[in-house]
Amino acid sequence: MNSHWFFEDVNLFNILCPHKFKTYKKAHVFNYYSKKDYIYFEDDSASKVYLIEKGKVKIGYYNESGDEVIIAILTKGELFGEKAILGDNIRDEFAQSIEKETSICPISVQTMFDLMRDNQTFSFKVYKFLGFKFKKMERRLKLLLFKDTKTRLLEFLEDLCGEYGHDCEKTGDKVIEHPYTQKDIASLIGTSRPTLNIMMNELKEENVIDFSRKEIRILKKIA
Repeated sequence: MNSHWFFEDVNLFNILCPHKFKTYKKAHVFNYYSKKDYIYFEDDSASKVYLIEKGKVKIGYYNESGDEVIIAILTKGELFGEKAILGDNIRDEFAQSIEKETSICPISVQTMFDLMRDNQTFSFKVYKFLGFKFKKMERRLKLLLFKDTKTRLLEFLEDLCGEYGHDCEKTGDKVIEHPYTQKDIASLIGTSRPTLNIMMNELKEENVIDFSRKEIRILKKIA
């Protein structure tokens, strides 16, 4: 499932972004962030949801030891801060820009409710989309808690293939054209970049994968 701008037959940005509507257009602005700028912190008031127009945002929290735990890295067209729609008043995670230029479309919870009220079919699809996203995050947290590093990487690649993969007609390989850096992937599976690099090269030597900066090829089925 590729969530960039679309889920099912709905253009998420065209429907949700307030600047598309005369009622909201005049007062609507985009917010711009530099690398390492925070969109919100843990314990901040949750009064908005956000769409990424450009750039990349990481979502995470700090555990009891003060270590950062990354639960998602989101790119163009993806939605975050969505727990506000479900009634959360306080953030239980942070959101931080991780690119030099990130453009965010903020949507107040009330505006979101108004837009969803006016289109029941779309409202159902929003909740379906949120359910999919929560299941994905729950799976990622279970991987971090209960699986060893190599298993986390292999299962992450399976998920990545489901989101960004397509078949290569000539070779039969699964080709994954993804938006993540090695640093992003290392953060998402809870390891260091050097360790990730070692594991990726081991999988390459085993003819499981081949990879370049923005592409990973699954050469045989991951057990």
